[in-house]
Amino acid sequence: MAVPFRRVSKMKKGMRRSHQALSVPGMIVCPNCGELTLAHRVCSNCGYYKGKAVVVKATEENAE
Repeated sequence: MAVPFRRVSKMKKGMRRSHQALSVPGMIVCPNCGELTLAHRVCSNCGYYKGKAVVVKATEENAE
């Protein structure tokens, strides 16, 4: 059964919720363009991953 609203102190309520905080994702600087990206993922700005072009941008395809 649930505990009445006023029976749980603010400290106990805060201690219970201490594990619910959001964490910041691991961001790295892209060595190719310098944009912040998520670690172990293709850069959304330039399309490079580990120094290789993985995704070709649509503007680059039209230019050729």
